[in-house]
Amino acid sequence: MSVNERDVETLLERVRSQVESARPMPLSASVLVNREELLEYLEEAIARLPEELRRARWLLKEREEFLAKARREADEIVDAARARAERLVQRTEIVRQAESTARRIVDEAEAQARSLQHESEDYVDRKLAQFEVILDRVLQEISRGRERLQVVIEPEQLDDEPGAAFFEDAPPPPVFDQDQGSLE
Repeated sequence: MSVNERDVETLLERVRSQVESARPMPLSASVLVNREELLEYLEEAIARLPEELRRARWLLKEREEFLAKARREADEIVDAARARAERLVQRTEIVRQAESTARRIVDEAEAQARSLQHESEDYVDRKLAQFEVILDRVLQEISRGRERLQVVIEPEQLDDEPGAAFFEDAPPPPVFDQDQGSLE
């Protein structure tokens, strides 16, 4: 407390002390006090009160301003927290959408890969079937060519040299033409 605050309080305590220690009047609840002294204390206290009231009002105003500032700061903090929460929710939504898009892209890629694999297997199977047909024809031609090459030698054709007559009189063996796929 400042000197002025103590002075007003001291003055009021003196007034109370004087009233408490005053002599009682006979047959009455009233007391005798020094009127001039009490009035002097009260006037001095009243003169000092406006100063204290101004200070008290100033303190109350400061308190209200401080509370208003604290409320504004609290509101700003809450607003910032809400904005951050919204950004986090948006990021979460963006992440969820990105994951969904990624899953869709992967699923489409896997489906396309399966489709390409089936198409390539079908293509290879067709080519192998064509090759099998060609090979079958070639095998048939080879078989026919080998049959033609098989000559039965009769006993009267045998001379001094076995097989000599066969090579001199035999026509040349047929040759396989790859371009036409047949023997000539």
